[in-house]
Amino acid sequence: MECDDQDLARAAAGGDGAAFAALLGRHYDGLFRLAFRLTGSRAEAEDLTQDICAALPARMAGFDGRAALRSWLYRVVVNAAHDRRRRQAAHARAAGGWGDWELSRQAAMDEAAERLDWLTRAMRALPDDLRDTLALVLDDMTHAQAAEVLGVSEGTISWRVSEAKKRLRALKDKEGAP
Repeated sequence: MECDDQDLARAAAGGDGAAFAALLGRHYDGLFRLAFRLTGSRAEAEDLTQDICAALPARMAGFDGRAALRSWLYRVVVNAAHDRRRRQAAHARAAGGWGDWELSRQAAMDEAAERLDWLTRAMRALPDDLRDTLALVLDDMTHAQAAEVLGVSEGTISWRVSEAKKRLRALKDKEGAP
């Protein structure tokens, strides 16, 4: 005995899995075609149709039979497509500023790397005592700790740092470095 859509829908709303499967068998291709027309993408239509089918058992209780089941199902697809478009637009708006932020972050990182490369090259031009002192201080050692490592006074470390800065500044001005 063949059941019409209304009878299957009532049975599916009551939890009848066989009735639900029969309804999907009848309407799945139409739901997919409509989803494809609404999204313009096969992959997007497949995702949308699968999402709708997964949510449909819970939504079947909302089918009151005033409209034809096919019309009701198509309304579900249209609403789901609209919801998806709104979510995608909201995500795009929210992500919009992140692109600019990321570009700025990358530019700052590139600039910092360029400065570090210059400093590394420039330090090779310093005399050994100034280079050793500056390397320790740049490695977050205090002047007292650097003095202990190098076996000199803390005042000598301060003078060497000052002298190294002066020479690096002069080299930077000469080269026009960043």
